[in-house]
This record gives sequence, C-alpha cells and structure tokens, in this order.
Amino acid sequence: MSVRTAVRDLLEHDHVPYTALAHRPAFTAQEEAAMAHVSGRDWAKTVVCIADDEPILAVLPAPLMVNFEKLRLLIGARRIRLASEREMAELYPDCEVGATPPLGPLYRQRVFVERGLAGEPEIVFSAGTHSDAIRMPYQAFATVTHPSVGEFGDPRKTIGPTARDGRALWK
Repeated sequence: MSVRTAVRDLLEHDHVPYTALAHRPAFTAQEEAAMAHVSGRDWAKTVVCIADDEPILAVLPAPLMVNFEKLRLLIGARRIRLASEREMAELYPDCEVGATPPLGPLYRQRVFVERGLAGEPEIVFSAGTHSDAIRMPYQAFATVTHPSVGEFGDPRKTIGPTARDGRALWK
C-alpha cells in the first residue's frame, strides 16, 4: 500500500487512529468512494482553492460541489477560484494531481469543512494517490486539521437523466 510517507508520519506523530485502504484507481470523488466501498457522504473530497492568492483546502462530501460564493463569504476573501492542475502539482509534489489529502497542516494551509461532513462519525479521503485512502474518525481529523466548519456545498446539477454510473444520458 502506498500511503504517502508524509501522511503516515503526520497521523502517527499525532497518535491519530486511522486505517489505510487500497482500492482500484479512480479519478473522481464519487468513483473513489465506490471503489473503496464507502458512502459518498462519508468520502471527504478535497478541493484545492486559491483565496486571495492563498491556497486553501475545501473539504466536502463527494456528492456535493463547492459553491464558491458561499466559501468566499465563509473565508472572508475578496476573490476565490479553483487551483489549476499546474498549481496543484507545484503545491503538492508528493501527491498525484487531484489526490490531495485534506490535511492542511502538512502544507501549512487552512482547512474548511462542509457542515454535513463534520456531522459524520468517520470520514475517508485520498491519501495522496488515486488508489490509496485513509479512514478515520471525523473528530480525530478535526483534532489534526483544526478546520473551520461552514456551509458551502451544493448538490451537483445534472443536465437531464443520468446513467447508473453518473454519465449524462443527454445534454
């Protein structure tokens, strides 16, 4: 199993209970949740954002998408945007692009958690690769990351009916 060394070291240094999980490679949060046999509401999707030139980690359940205006207001930023793939590669060189763990202390970044996720007993998230994950109690995650909790997630909008695998059947 390839849980990134920095992730493992942080969690073990802070004596955080966790379980490492391996799954087939997946590239969206919903796919990762399915591959890891976890409910989407328990999969903590990390969205890397740039708020007034500061990288931050927005963490929300897999089925939700970030409402940038709500997040901007929660943070108190003038501007907020999604980080580019190039920025993510530079910010998280030890991670596969799009598989950033929501562990802000590793990167000296603030963490913002969607309120619905904060109410779950445990969460699962990417461990830095598209095939490794970490399962841990939410309270342990909060102890390590000291997140700000608020409401900034919206349900995904679909354009017409969708197939069982989430693909739009028509546009």
